[in-house]
Amino acid sequence: MITFSFDGKSYTAHEGDTLAAALLRNGVGLVGRSFKYHRPRGIMTAGVEEPNALVTIGEGGRTEPNTRATDVFVYEGLVAKSQNRWPNLSFDVGSVLGLAAPALSAGFYYKTFFGSAKKWMFYEYFIRKAAGLGNAPTQTDPDRFSQRAAFCDLLVIGAGPAGMQAAVEAAEGGKRVILVEQDSILAPSLLRDPQEQDAAWIKATAERIRAAGGRILTRTTASGYWEHDLVTLTQRIAEPGQIPPHNVAQRLWHVRAGHVILATGSIERPMAFAHNDRPGVMLSQAVRTYVQRFGVVPGKRAVIATNNDDAYKTAQALKDAGAHIVAIIDARPAPAGAGSGFRVYNNAVPLSTKGARHCLKSVTALVDGKTVSWDADLMAVSGGFTPVVHLHMQAGGTLDWNEQAQAFVPAKSRQNVTTIGGAADPQAIFKMVPVSSPKKSFIDFQNDVTLADVDLAWAEGYRSVEHLKRYTTLGMATDQGKLSNMAALGRLAEKQGVAIPEAGLTTFRPPYTPVTMGLIAGAGAKDAGAHIRRLALYNLHAAKNPIWQPLGYWFRPRAYPTGGETLAQAALREAKAVRTHIGMTDVSTLAKFEITGPDAAAFLEIICATTVSKLAVGRGRYTFMLREEGVVFDDGTVWRLDENRYLLTSSTGGADRMATHISYVRQVLCPQMRVSAVNVQEHYAGIAVAGPKAKAVLAALIGEEPPRHMSTVPAAIAGVPVIILAASYSGERAFEIYVDASQAEAVWAACEAQVNEVGGALYGLEAMEFLRIEKGHLVVGGEVDGRMTPHDLALDKMLNKAGGYIGASGLARPALAETGRRQLVGLEAIEGDIPEGAMLVTQEGASPVGHVSAAAFRIIAGGSVALGQLTDGFARHGEELIATSPTRGQKARVRVVAPHFYDAAGERYRD
Repeated sequence: MITFSFDGKSYTAHEGDTLAAALLRNGVGLVGRSFKYHRPRGIMTAGVEEPNALVTIGEGGRTEPNTRATDVFVYEGLVAKSQNRWPNLSFDVGSVLGLAAPALSAGFYYKTFFGSAKKWMFYEYFIRKAAGLGNAPTQTDPDRFSQRAAFCDLLVIGAGPAGMQAAVEAAEGGKRVILVEQDSILAPSLLRDPQEQDAAWIKATAERIRAAGGRILTRTTASGYWEHDLVTLTQRIAEPGQIPPHNVAQRLWHVRAGHVILATGSIERPMAFAHNDRPGVMLSQAVRTYVQRFGVVPGKRAVIATNNDDAYKTAQALKDAGAHIVAIIDARPAPAGAGSGFRVYNNAVPLSTKGARHCLKSVTALVDGKTVSWDADLMAVSGGFTPVVHLHMQAGGTLDWNEQAQAFVPAKSRQNVTTIGGAADPQAIFKMVPVSSPKKSFIDFQNDVTLADVDLAWAEGYRSVEHLKRYTTLGMATDQGKLSNMAALGRLAEKQGVAIPEAGLTTFRPPYTPVTMGLIAGAGAKDAGAHIRRLALYNLHAAKNPIWQPLGYWFRPRAYPTGGETLAQAALREAKAVRTHIGMTDVSTLAKFEITGPDAAAFLEIICATTVSKLAVGRGRYTFMLREEGVVFDDGTVWRLDENRYLLTSSTGGADRMATHISYVRQVLCPQMRVSAVNVQEHYAGIAVAGPKAKAVLAALIGEEPPRHMSTVPAAIAGVPVIILAASYSGERAFEIYVDASQAEAVWAACEAQVNEVGGALYGLEAMEFLRIEKGHLVVGGEVDGRMTPHDLALDKMLNKAGGYIGASGLARPALAETGRRQLVGLEAIEGDIPEGAMLVTQEGASPVGHVSAAAFRIIAGGSVALGQLTDGFARHGEELIATSPTRGQKARVRVVAPHFYDAAGERYRD
């Protein structure tokens, strides 16, 4: 036996029980409260579609809210708590909202929260108190989340009999196969509905798949189907709240498949009738699952409501387990159910239920126009079956309407996917229309959406199913409409007087079931699981114990503290070394592209907004790139290395974006051009040396006169070929040295020795930020934020007057020349230190007229300076403003100046 607790009370469970099965085994009928009205809720299903039994699992950092009790397996010491109730589950003060239900109908918030901003602040306090389900954990998660990629010829999703048979045939046919099942066991449906394939067949088939080289993943859900047959899988290595082996709780698989088979089955539908949300009302197949698989009988006196044959299996299973079948309410006319051995009422539909908070007491139905009631503590309903088409639709597939099953089934798909089994061919049912009170007939159980809410939305003009969904919140709960969508479509079609397919269909988006944020982030380490690329010189940097900073995919040294220095102290020391002597830094991560061919110059003049073709061999220039609407999205330098060979550099963070942009221009806009564009970002390592002594140091390294500013020459350092670019980001005489990454360590060592010999220092990103702010140089993501035009950044004089570049037409739009645009300015502190990210206001309490994009201290002169964006900033030089950051409680008085605080004439980096 396993011991666990629910709401502080200890219970026992059997090995293999889900939490839902264990609670039912212990007679716990009330497990949660609905979101809006806080109505009592019991367990309704046995799978991931469960809308009611949402609980919080675990303690401390391993706490996981909104976990479906039907989708967590009990382990020793499991701690579960109910949600959305106060002070406790049995007595929930929030249930008083049920009395206000007439005033809280669909869309009430759109009609209620009007008025001044002050009134909204009043409303917001109560809205935030009521919002959300469960409480997010406040402690750090101690576990890790891993990610893994895999490739296969065939991915089979769903390990029922159909899925297992497809997997074993493909595996033994020589294909690489991956079979995934969201349950903890294979073919769980065979425990609910035994067939010829028994436990021995399951075991033997699994062994055959593995023997043929196939891989089987249980507790794994296909959460998303993406382009080019990429499927993401969420694998639970440990249950929620459980201490995982090797500290890895979950794994996210990225599987690229040659073909995908969806054997995902179907989901049983509930029925709409008054008080159909009471504890004790369950789906028929769920009841059968608890009886046949877990040995749990949810009730002693059962009423079954159905419109199909499948529910009779549930009646038989309950009878065999010792329960009394009071009545079967069958919507179909006689002779449906004849010969079953049960008391069957044909032409019957459920009307309502009665009961208490914890249990069901009676069921009322309409039988041949007459009202009949029965005492019962369990009601099993089966309103038909909805094929699980979510992944098929995510793959770009279309749906057909199956009239016999009253369901959408998979049709064509533009990807390599096939649907088999119950997901492709659901059972036939009898079409029925709800006849009971719409105001108490729930269709979205978690969000308390009723048939009356759908009717109201229709009456108020929300005829599109997508509008209906958002107006009523139907299908927006954690189950994403798995149980509610078909009922809503049926009601909408009924109001429109059309067939269900004509009423429309909502969009199926990933993930299929909720995915924890930690899994999306990845490994859960300090880098938050992002992809990591190590610098070619990583080991040399790591030996100096720098402070690391993530930048794009990379980690770069932010500073090299010595002797207990803080980050600020180390950065200021390093920046002073650059200003007074010489500094050296790693710039390998800059995006770099080699553009070659007879049309290379013309190609670059489409990408770059500046002229390129006039560059002489051995010369370079600053350049920038625009989006089609005329907004600057990246900047860098372009160098002519040879007659038909250029090197283009751009920002680190925008490297992937720039690679995509260049590829688009080459393949779509200019397929006729004789040009090659190669991404060489990781081929070359980059080393920058900057400072008054940089020229002398480089001359000693290469044995010849270094190139003048914005010139390039090939050379050799420590016997290794290099390319030297004379360019400055610091405002001092500076050079960038590019070398084959595999030979970079020897060049770095030679440069570092020379730099140390003349009293220089290594410097990191923080010092680089001080230097570039003081000089007034831009950074992508700061000043270049996707909203600024060349004019806004005072770069318009550099534009290629001949035009022809991407964005040239967009720049001609009148709106981009109007007053009121934000423009680049410098800011000098008059009083206080300028907070980075601060708002710029003319006086306390006024609306912002701009913001601070970057702030730093003057390296030599002292004082605080910043770059910012200011409305009509070019005309406001000399004006005094307030830079305020209310969230940090910081502010400073500033003066607007030109954005160049150091050597505005550029004399220091020229010979």
